[in-house]
Formats: sequence, C-alpha cells, structure tokens
Amino acid sequence: MRTIPPDQIAQHKTSQSCWVIIRNKVYDVTDFLPKHPGGRRSILRFAGKDATSDFEAIHPPGTLEESLSEGANLGTVAIVDVKEKALDPTDEKQEVKLTPETPEDMLNIADIEEHACRTLSKKAWAYYASASDDMRTKTYNNTIFNLVLFRPRIFRDITVVDTTARMLDFETSLPVFVSPAALARLAHPDGEKAIARACGKQGILQMISNNASLRYPDIVSARVSSEQPFAFQLYVQNERERSEKLLRDVVKAGCRAVVLTLDAPTPGKREMDERLAREEARSTGNIDEGEALSANSGRGKGAEGGVGRAMFQGTAGDLVWDDLIWLKEQLRDDIKIILKGLQTVEDVILAAQQVDKRTGKKLVDAVLLSNHGGRALEGAPPPLLVLEEVRAYAPDVFQSLEIYIDGGIRRGTDVVKALCLGATQVGIGRPALMSLAGGFGEAGVFRVIQILREEIETAMRLLGALTIDQLGPQYVNTRQLDAILGPSPEAAAGAGVLLKAKL
Repeated sequence: MRTIPPDQIAQHKTSQSCWVIIRNKVYDVTDFLPKHPGGRRSILRFAGKDATSDFEAIHPPGTLEESLSEGANLGTVAIVDVKEKALDPTDEKQEVKLTPETPEDMLNIADIEEHACRTLSKKAWAYYASASDDMRTKTYNNTIFNLVLFRPRIFRDITVVDTTARMLDFETSLPVFVSPAALARLAHPDGEKAIARACGKQGILQMISNNASLRYPDIVSARVSSEQPFAFQLYVQNERERSEKLLRDVVKAGCRAVVLTLDAPTPGKREMDERLAREEARSTGNIDEGEALSANSGRGKGAEGGVGRAMFQGTAGDLVWDDLIWLKEQLRDDIKIILKGLQTVEDVILAAQQVDKRTGKKLVDAVLLSNHGGRALEGAPPPLLVLEEVRAYAPDVFQSLEIYIDGGIRRGTDVVKALCLGATQVGIGRPALMSLAGGFGEAGVFRVIQILREEIETAMRLLGALTIDQLGPQYVNTRQLDAILGPSPEAAAGAGVLLKAKL
C-alpha cells in the first residue's frame, strides 16, 4: 500500500475531493459525504487533516469498515506522527487534562461537574452541558425538587437501612440507574465500558445509548458478572431495517429491556453545542463557500449544527402507538419494553392501556418520565411534576406500570423525594458522563453512585424509613408542588373519556 505525504493530503479539502486521516491511514470520503448520518460538514471540518481523535471519540470500532467501500482506503500517511492537536490551536482543552484530584476528593455531584468543566475538551463540555434554548428547563428539572419538603418521623430504630430495590424482574442494590447517555468516550477512552463496570460493581442497571461511542456487545463484554442487567435505548430510524438489525444484535448480546425514546423526535436547539460547531467551521476554513452556517435550517442541514443535532439524522418522526406491535415483534417475550420521554399524565395512561390484541398481553412494562434532560422542548414539564400529576390524577397506573424518572438529579434527597411520590427507580445521565472526566474513568462513575448511596441512606435514616418499600407520600409535603399541577386529563380533554377506560 502506498504512502502519501501530508502536503498532498492537505490539498484534498473540499466536497469535490475530500480526504481524511484516521489512525495514520488515508481515506477518500468524497462519495460518502452526502451519506454521512451526521451531515457532510462534520467531515469537511477535517478534510485534508487528521481526524483520529475526533472520530474515535464518537464512533464505535468497525464503523469505517461498515461505511466505506474497500477502495476508499488510499494508503498510509508518510509521516506517522501527525497530531490532531493541530486541528485547532486555539482550543486549550483539546487534550484530556489530568488533575491531582482523585474521585474520593469529590464530595458531591456539583464537585464532579465542576471538575468535568475544568478537564473536558470544549467539544465534550458543550455536548454534555448543553440544553435547549435558554436552558431553563434543564435548570428547572433540578430546582423543582425544592418545592417538596420532607416530614421526618422520630423514635425509630434506624441502625440498619436497606436500599435494595426492584426494577422489572430483577433486583438492584439501589433505586438508581444510569440513563442512556451518548458519547462517553468524549470524556474517557473506556467510555461506556467504564460505566458498565462501575454499575456492575455497585449493583445497578445501565441503559446503553443508541448513540454510544462503543458497540453494544463491546460494552456488555465489560460486565462484572453474567447476571449484570443492561437495557438498550432505541431511536427508531427512517430506514426501519437498520433498527431491526440493531435490535437483533442487541438481543443476541443479552438485553433485559429496550428503552424506546420518544421525547426527542427532532433535535432541540442546543445553542452551546451549535455555537462551538460554528466556531470550528470558521477556524478550519474547510467549508465550501456556498454552504450556510445556519444550524437551524431544517432537519437535514440542521443536523450539521453540532454533535447533538448530528446524531438525530435519520431518526423517524412518524412513530405512533401502533408501532409498539412492530417493536414487540423484534424482541423475545422475556425482553421488557420501557417508553422513555412521557411528559403528561394522559400519555402515561395511554401507555398503560396498550395491549397486543393478538395475545392479550400488555405491550408496555414501564415508563420513564423524562424531557431529555432539558435538551428537547424548552418549557417542557419537569419529570417530578409529571410524576405528581400521575399520583394525583391516575394513581391506579402505578399498579399497571413501573414508573421511573430522570433529569435534574443531583442529590440523594432528590432520589428519595421521587421514590416517596411513587417512582420505582430514578435515573442519572450527565453525572455519569461527567464523572469519567480528568482521567477518573470507572472510579469516577463508581464515586458518583457511592455519593448517591450515602446520601440516600442518610436521608432514609433521618426520615425514619428503613427500606425502599416504606417510602411513600406520608414522608413528604407536596403543597407547593401541587399548586402548579396541570389540569386533570378530564379537564384538559373536556370530557372524562380517557380516565373511564379500564387500565
């Protein structure tokens, strides 16, 4: 195979002739530009240059072989020590920064986030921290917990507290799971594998993102025991066959549940992420003159406005309730279905009513109340508020479905408040990703879970509750939260049709 000098490679930096270097190999990706799921601009930023660091952080192994024709590999670069650092000399956070701090120095999740802000690259921080528009929904997801007060009880023996919980048909050591969180290798080379190992050692479930930076079988291979449970998040693609193949691979690798994500049928406007993409486009000078920099000019071009938007390219926007039958047909009977992204009590009720008419069995086993971490619709209700609406207007649903929430969890007391209002489990997303930063890796994720465990146990002791099952509405004052509840389904619909249906 021939060797190609860097100056020759650098000449191929347009959409008419685009070469990139990945792991010291030179690829002609010109024909692939219009097919790239993340949009052509995300490749053109590295046209004629080394894209190894950026590519490997967000693409699972094997992506090149699956995506490019055999003839796309032109040879190897003549000088092998090309540094990706040269891509953006103004980026002071391009390389991972190691600090003298250890995970044990982190006292709470706020410490974890501050550490991540100092050590992550600009790209990683923009993707992890960004949310839609003014990011008020992201903030409100957390601050709404302040509207719920505890009602501690006294004269109780709190010597032993048990945090063991249930989730579907398995047991967890803590009522906490890791929500689907994409591109973990932006923070650490081990990425989702590090999260898997930490979850296994702590005895909790990991929901693996559809957009993970490692393939599902590779992540599952890091399990600490054969009994460790995993769930897989699914974004259904416009090309339904791609989703069917992905599900076959996931089922074969071992999967306890599929999490069908519904709260982001189209990307939100994540300005922090998009602004960085515009800066990078300008700094590289690799954008053809006729190409607009707008990140919001429709689903196709808009997908080029940052990492977050790019990942939604090809996501189906036409899903309806009947598509649950299609999903069930792709899975074994023992694999559960979780619907992620429900944001009203009406949809929770509808989820509980979904039945396979052929078998009479329910189609939905659990729902995850979520607004995509504030990254989709600005002004969407915080999951805790939706949980309280379900408790107030449709309490029978708790007998039909397990209900989880995620978004804004920063303290063990947040978890306990959600459990008191009826949640079965509570998810964390950003804390798990950010805990990988600064070289922490698996130890960082382990520390996040450990912090929540300690805070949950402390809260339970101070409340006078000895087990997770004992937690309930008797331990909380929700008067402030109830004051902002939305209308009942009957009032919202103008009739009581929805609630009259039997669950």
